[in-house]
Amino acid sequence: MAEIDQPQLYLITPPEIDLDIFPNQLQAVLDAVDFACLRLTLSTQDEAAICKAGDRVREIAHARDIPVVLDTHVLLAERLGMDGVHLRDSGRGLRKLRADMGEDAIIGTHCGASRHEGLTAGEAGADYVAFGPVRPSAIGDGEFADTDLFAWWSEMIEVPVVAEGALNADDIARLAPVVDFFAIGSEIWAQDDPVAALKALIAPLG
Repeated sequence: MAEIDQPQLYLITPPEIDLDIFPNQLQAVLDAVDFACLRLTLSTQDEAAICKAGDRVREIAHARDIPVVLDTHVLLAERLGMDGVHLRDSGRGLRKLRADMGEDAIIGTHCGASRHEGLTAGEAGADYVAFGPVRPSAIGDGEFADTDLFAWWSEMIEVPVVAEGALNADDIARLAPVVDFFAIGSEIWAQDDPVAALKALIAPLG
């Protein structure tokens, strides 16, 4: 059997962060294991708060050569020196965004459990497509991305695929052969010790 490439890890920040506490937590998590990318995802719509958090998070990540993408706020990404953006609208306007931001920018999009939306995003120039949550959850509309979707995408499509949402260690083991990235966020930040939670979550990766 051919050796399967190990999926990489992609870190998502909590939706609300305390800049007196979170930077130390972030540094500890980033130093615990290797991450390929960091997504700044904040619930606030306050521009000043996003910029303040963005500057601090970017500084920490770039010191470790980890690229940072900003969730949703396309117009702030360049101003904050981000490496790209993450879209939640399944790639709407992505083709123009790619033209505006250039080929070097990282542009990813979340496509729920829709193969069609993923294909549309890939054709429009997305660098990655994220599907999830990976199992039924009380959060959202109940739709989830099953193993078959990831397996089909991995076999048929070259655009890297990210599994995110409601991950546990069993999901990591189950999906490792058919995904390129695991996006990890609330699974660890809700715990008292994010580093210990992270290591337990990814234990199946060896």
